[in-house]
Amino acid sequence: MEPKRVLIIGAGIAGLSAGCYLRMNGYGTQIFELHDKPGGLCTSWKRRGYTIDGCIHWLVGTAPSSPFHRIWRELGAIQGREIVYYDEFARYELPDGRTIHFRVNPDELAASLKEIGPEDSEAIDELAAIIRKMAALQQREDDILVPPELRGFFGRIGGLFRILPLMRVLGPLFKLDQQSYAERFTNPELHEAMTEIFPKGITALALPMTLAGMHARSTGYPVGGSLEFARAIEKRYTCLGGEIAYNSRVAEILVENDTAVGVRLEDGTEHRGDYVVSAADGHSTFFKLLGGRYSSDEQRRYFEEMPIFDPLVFVAFGVKRTFDELPPLTSGVIFRPSEPLEVAGRTFEHLTVIVENFDPTLAPPGSTVIKVMFGSDYGWWRAKAADRRAYLEAKDEIARQVLERVEERFPGIGSQVEMTDVATPLTFERYTGNWQGGMEGWMMTPGSLRLRMKRTVPGLRNFRMIGQWVSPGGGLPPAGADGRHLAMILCKRDGIKFHAEEA
Repeated sequence: MEPKRVLIIGAGIAGLSAGCYLRMNGYGTQIFELHDKPGGLCTSWKRRGYTIDGCIHWLVGTAPSSPFHRIWRELGAIQGREIVYYDEFARYELPDGRTIHFRVNPDELAASLKEIGPEDSEAIDELAAIIRKMAALQQREDDILVPPELRGFFGRIGGLFRILPLMRVLGPLFKLDQQSYAERFTNPELHEAMTEIFPKGITALALPMTLAGMHARSTGYPVGGSLEFARAIEKRYTCLGGEIAYNSRVAEILVENDTAVGVRLEDGTEHRGDYVVSAADGHSTFFKLLGGRYSSDEQRRYFEEMPIFDPLVFVAFGVKRTFDELPPLTSGVIFRPSEPLEVAGRTFEHLTVIVENFDPTLAPPGSTVIKVMFGSDYGWWRAKAADRRAYLEAKDEIARQVLERVEERFPGIGSQVEMTDVATPLTFERYTGNWQGGMEGWMMTPGSLRLRMKRTVPGLRNFRMIGQWVSPGGGLPPAGADGRHLAMILCKRDGIKFHAEEA
């Protein structure tokens, strides 16, 4: 019998993962990607001999202790790749010269925080205890590798019992965002640091979850960065016989008798398949590719009401300097410059400078890429882009202001800059199609933590949605897992015994 054919929209990590697992199980596949390279938002770009990494700051699943490790090995993503493990998440520098070290070791973290705010010892000890317990709790592979739809009643009940210890540890943190959690710290410096360490609105679980993964050494940074990571999965996919069509933007999902039967590209060509899978932007999928015909009221409300991660402005500098005085820092150095920064209608009292001295592949010898990122307003940039000259001038002015303030923290850096690059939300929208140029989908907030979004749409057969727009919090691990889950579900439906193996 002729193998069934699956058409996949988007060669990001979710689309590539789906392609790999489907090919392992004998499906014919073709991925359509609007850009000329893989990865989607998991990408990097080159400027004047420097590589600007647009995605990975840390990757869950770099060590065998994590169930995501098996997925990355099956996708060929981390074999032979050097992994950097961090001892510090970030440094928060105070105006008086003192530094709050957000160390990943909970005992060292507690000591650093108590040096600044001994009056908050109780809250500090509570945070350290949560990190220790989270680091010790190991997720079972079945809870990650098998989709909820296929776990069965007893499998789902077992999963609930397995997370009960975690629920007891975290308790009220499920209901708090990071800024509300910061209220537990009465010391003004600690309170400010806890407020600034993560984006406004994000769940209070973000900090202990991140530090716990790094402390357990199940989370690290793959040297080579985002595009090399994506290219490794692309290679795995093509070696399995998968097809990718680059520079091929999908304009419409073809539907006949309420069944997805193919795609039509912008150039007018049509391609037919037994299943259509969108691993692309969710908003475009529902309201453009499907014309708004099949989204449910619930799915519409997501786009109307749920917060997304802010679109970002990326300011990157290639600097003739090695920054040997700084250890690897995931989220860099946070400090308050003498003057606030005005970016696209927003005011920032603090700057976060990420110094990528931990990856020598991103810069020429003796040089380093540093990045400053800001949440921004898509509408402001869209209005500015009506005048191309004004748009470019705005980018230049932001780079000038950022460098002026970075010079305060790193004197002399202005004369050492060899490359400057500014990417805006419109940049990311142009190359990825992501709604409002966002870097991820739904923000992981207290209200979205328990949401399980449907991967199907009402009334439409043979269609699936995967990727960050069905997983609050987004990120690479859920994208990798989504591809595996999709293949398992289709195999079950088609009577095929699911098979996966390491590259």
